[in-house]
This record gives sequence, C-alpha cells and structure tokens, in this order.
Amino acid sequence: MSFFDEGDEPRTSTGPGQRRPAGRDAGSDQQQLMVRRAVAGGVGLVVLILLVVGVNGCLQSQREAALRDYTQEVASIISASDEQVAAPLFEALQDGTAPLERQQRVNQLRVLAEGQARRASEFDVPGGMAPAQQSLLTVLDLRAGAVAEVARLLPSALRGGGSEAAVQALAGQMQALLASDVLYDARTAPFIGETLEQADLGGQEVPDSAFMPDLAWLDPSTVAQRIGSQGGGEGGGPRGEAAPGTHGHGLTSVAIGDTTLQPGGAVNRVPAGPGLAFTVVFQNQGENDEADFPVRVALEGGGGRPLTVEDRVDQTQAGQEATVTIPLEQMPPVGEPLTATVTVAPVPGEDMTENNQQEYTVLFTQ
Repeated sequence: MSFFDEGDEPRTSTGPGQRRPAGRDAGSDQQQLMVRRAVAGGVGLVVLILLVVGVNGCLQSQREAALRDYTQEVASIISASDEQVAAPLFEALQDGTAPLERQQRVNQLRVLAEGQARRASEFDVPGGMAPAQQSLLTVLDLRAGAVAEVARLLPSALRGGGSEAAVQALAGQMQALLASDVLYDARTAPFIGETLEQADLGGQEVPDSAFMPDLAWLDPSTVAQRIGSQGGGEGGGPRGEAAPGTHGHGLTSVAIGDTTLQPGGAVNRVPAGPGLAFTVVFQNQGENDEADFPVRVALEGGGGRPLTVEDRVDQTQAGQEATVTIPLEQMPPVGEPLTATVTVAPVPGEDMTENNQQEYTVLFTQ
C-alpha cells in the first residue's frame, strides 16, 4: 500500500471543539427531579396526616381514660362516705351506749369524713369535670362538718340541763347532711353524666349517694327519741333529770398564764398584757358523767363595771379532772386589787356546791 492510500480512510474527530447535543437529556433530568419532589411532598403530607391523626387519637384515648378514672374515683369516695361514715354514724347514735363512748365513736367517724374530703381535694380532675369536682368537695365538706358538730353536741343532747337545745342543734346538723345528698343528686352526678355524654362515654355508670337514712332525723323529737335523750323531746325524761348516783364537781386549781392563784386573801401579782386567760382545773367528784354546764370567771373592783366571762363544758367523766381555758375579753384594770370569783356551775343532782366556787385577790402589774 502506498503512502497516499492511507489518507483515504475516514477519520473521527474527538477533539475538544466538538460537543454532544444535550437538549433532550437536560429536559428529562429536570422533569424527573420535579416528579421526585412531588412524590416526596406527597409522602411527607401523608406522614404528617398520619401523625396528626395518631396524636389526636392518643389524646382522645387519654382524655377518655382520664374521664373514666375520675368517675371511678368519685364512685369510690362517695361509696366510702355512705358505707364507712353514714351507716356507722346513725348506728352509733342509736346504740344506747354511754355518752362518752358514743362521742368517741362519732369522733372517729369525723376523722374518717375529714380524710375523705381531703383525699377528694387531691383528685386529678380532667377537663370538663371542674364543676363536678367543686360540688363534690362541697358535699364532702358538708358531711365532715356536720359529723364534727354531731360529735360535739352528742353528750349535751344525751343528758344535762341543756339537752333540749343540744337536741335542736343536732337536728339542725341533719339538715346539713340532707343538703349534701340534695347537692350531690342535683349537681355532682348530673355534671359527671353530662361530661361523659359529651365525650361519647354515655355508658359509664354515675354513682348514687344517700347519706341520710330517712327524713325523720330532721325532727328534734324523733332525734331525742332515737338517741335516748333525757330532755329535748318525746321519749326522753324530764328536762335536767339526774341519773341515779352522786353528781358534782370541785375546783382543783386556777391560774392566769404561768401564775397559779392562791386563795385566802393572798395578793396574786400577774403581769398584764395581751392574751390573758384563766385556766380552771376541776374534778368530776360524782359517780356520773356530766355534760353541758358553764364555768364562769367574774372580776370586780377598780371602780369599773364587773367583767364576767365564761365557757361551756361539753362533758366530764366521773372521777376525772377537766381543764377549761377562759380568755378575758378586755384588758383588766392595772395596779388595783381585783376580786376574781371562779365558779363551776352546779349540775342536776349535785347536793354539795361549796367547793364549786373560789375567790382570789389579783393585782395586774405592768
């Protein structure tokens, strides 16, 4: 082959000056990118929707669980109030045991009722149940307060010259217990039911409550008869009638602050100041418990009007000492001798009253 024959073969140039057409490939890449972005956006939107639906579902489930739990807590506390406080209370009022024993039992029920009210105040209250919770707390507070007053009034209602007034007051506390039943039926239970229905939980049972066994407890004469009062209505004995055996009290000591007073004409110097009070210690020297009587302190002298203060004693036990603190309602004269007369009022059946009263000479100093 000659030199010139080689030049006839075709040549392909791959030099840098020549470029491959790229118009169609660039448009295809741009379209694919947009498709991918649209797919990613759609997937993200679906995920977001699923997240929102899932979160809402979890929140709804939590709310429904909270409503159910709250309703169960209310059912538990209100059932405990009816069964552990109400039933034993009316049983204790009628069991015929000694006044002090009955008072102790009712005081135990008072502690239980106060604990129930305190426990209810610590409930985790879900949204929408705030009105129900507020009325529930009022219901339990009414019950705890009434039981406390029944415990305080019971000894006086059972015996003593003031039993009629105590029976009237005790019957008044039954009104408070009835009010708690009415409030629960009219407010607490309907509020719970409405909130459950709004949450599509209408099948949840709302507990009932009835603290009062019957309305006859509102009548003082019925109260007197059922508790066995000695005065205050039908079924009791004459007002102030004394039980068999000896009755009465005797003074043991009297003090003002840290100063124990000495009788017999001795001048008892007492620093004057705010919060002055007489502390009177006396003993039930009879064979019977006594109830509902006053202890009085009278200050005379100094050219002014006598100053008289008193406090009522709910109950004393036979053979036991009792203490009552009687604050002075105003500052007594300073620097002038005063006569302080301390008296434990006689009780029905008390024959000897000489040791119920004592006089002291008191000089209040700056």
